[in-house]
Amino acid sequence: MSSSDTLRFRHNQALLVAAVVAFLGALPLAAARWYLLPVLLVPLLLGGWAWRAGTDVTAQGLCLRALAGQYRIRWDQIVELGADPAGRAVARLTDGRAVTLPAVRRDDLPRLVAVTERPAPDPAGLSTQ
Repeated sequence: MSSSDTLRFRHNQALLVAAVVAFLGALPLAAARWYLLPVLLVPLLLGGWAWRAGTDVTAQGLCLRALAGQYRIRWDQIVELGADPAGRAVARLTDGRAVTLPAVRRDDLPRLVAVTERPAPDPAGLSTQ
């Protein structure tokens, strides 16, 4: 992989479909009374989060995306990649913090590490803290 390649991990797109269905279902309720219009915000926010949230991986580092922001982590800030008991990928940083990687599962870690152009860890030997 070249250094310009980006590997993107996103949540299941069924969440986006569910947000559209919820929005269409909330339309009659919101149209019934003006004070119920904010009900439409819930599916809109869910759809925006489902569209945007996730983890982008490049040779330079990770970009963790949320609904309203992003957080960049360089590879030299990461001490260890592992998984929590629920199977979500976790990055342990040099300052001692553990950061959960959005939309990345334990089984995705070898693909994630392949972008760094470093040797991939053995999935059986991953930390399960």
